[in-house]
Amino acid sequence: MRKIDLKNKTVFVTGSAGFIGSNLVLELLRTQSPVSIVGLDNMNDYYDVSIKEWRLSEIEKCAAEHHDAAYQFYMGDLADQDLLNRIFTEHRPEIVVNLAAQAGVRYSITNPDAYIQSNLVGFYHILEACRHSYDNGERGVEHLVYASSSSVYGSNQKVPYSTDDKADNPVSLYAATKKSNELLAHAYSKLYDLPSTGLRFFTVYGPAGRPDMAYFGFTDKLLKGEKIQIFNYGNCKRDFTYIDDIVEGVIRVMQGAPERRNGEDGLPVPPYAIYNIGNNQPENLLDFVTILQEELIRAKVLPADYDFEAHKELVPMQPGDVPVTYADTTALERDFGFKPNTGLRDGLRKFAEWYKDFYLHD
Repeated sequence: MRKIDLKNKTVFVTGSAGFIGSNLVLELLRTQSPVSIVGLDNMNDYYDVSIKEWRLSEIEKCAAEHHDAAYQFYMGDLADQDLLNRIFTEHRPEIVVNLAAQAGVRYSITNPDAYIQSNLVGFYHILEACRHSYDNGERGVEHLVYASSSSVYGSNQKVPYSTDDKADNPVSLYAATKKSNELLAHAYSKLYDLPSTGLRFFTVYGPAGRPDMAYFGFTDKLLKGEKIQIFNYGNCKRDFTYIDDIVEGVIRVMQGAPERRNGEDGLPVPPYAIYNIGNNQPENLLDFVTILQEELIRAKVLPADYDFEAHKELVPMQPGDVPVTYADTTALERDFGFKPNTGLRDGLRKFAEWYKDFYLHD
């Protein structure tokens, strides 16, 4: 593995107004300055744009506090190849972190086109831009890090999920696009000696997260007095991973690129890696909901006498969902000395407090 010092580097982060992207940019500004960060996001309305705008304003504030950091944001789309080429030509990023993607398993059933454009066409454009960064003997991109997903494991029976497991049976279009990203990255790593690392994220949660995620949707519904549906009759288990743990994992991985070397045939051995980033501790959905409700009461989002039982409905599994996600994180620990460790109660407490400030402030 080749160590990379992020200081004085140019880092290009796609999806920089997204949940993981915005938190990554903030942490890079706080801990890696002097650094130059270029962000890209299309600010689509898949979920409440005001949350994306709030995240961007937090980044602007943070960038203003760090005078030795350069930060530039582009509003645009990965599918716009001309824009991407312009960014690469103008800024010459050494590290590329591709977090832009159309997210969500269920939405991929109703709106597949968005996934093809963003997750396939968009990712192809990123790979091409990285490839051409080496033209004319340029040093080019030193490391491409990109978001994959735990959903690539499909309905694998063996748990915990290991990156050594076969992952060729996706159960949603979203999962299929993420697996495709891994395959495309492997081909480009082999053909063009492009160091790439894919990260399979497991159920990321926390303040200013995605409103389409269960914990956020549950909170909205409970506040309105509506019933929440708990799928698979509560027998789902999820490896909930707190946002700060995800970001720390991403930054550590950014600093360790797969080594470029030649094989016995004289051709490059693909400088390619895949890691799970998960909590390695799956939680039962019913327990998760219990802790969430306790923390919502503690944060005064809900009244102390709220009748949860009257607002819970146990329902069957949904298409495209899997009963258990559980990350084997031994490779991440071995190579980067890191394992996510934020407890569920701590993480949900921070979410509940943010939710109150964001939605219920006076």
